[in-house]
Amino acid sequence: MLIGELAERAGTSPRTLRYYEEHGLIRPRRDANGYRQYDDAELRVVHEIRALLADGFGVDDIKPFVACLRAGNSAGHVCPDSVAVLRRRMAEVDDYLSRLTDVRQRLQEQLSQAIEHRETRCLLNP
Repeated sequence: MLIGELAERAGTSPRTLRYYEEHGLIRPRRDANGYRQYDDAELRVVHEIRALLADGFGVDDIKPFVACLRAGNSAGHVCPDSVAVLRRRMAEVDDYLSRLTDVRQRLQEQLSQAIEHRETRCLLNP
């Protein structure tokens, strides 16, 4: 299929597909006239790329998942290199959640103090 058809079927744009190609994530064949031709398997790869990007993975992080699919696996997350990326990403998310929890706690304390201060002022100045 041509780039426009792949883009339509994948729900993306030809420009995005060219970006994926520049980063080695998808591999078109070239016709004699230079047109990109994509196998049906590339559609699965593009879906995997888009799902991982939506989950916050970077382009370099996605490469092991694509390689895993290209190796004939039914999913991109089952190979050791992909598992390593998943573990690292989980650690990053856990760290981020911990920091967010700390921020939330500080905000809650400040809000509680502000409400208490306001209520105290209202009692003193009726």
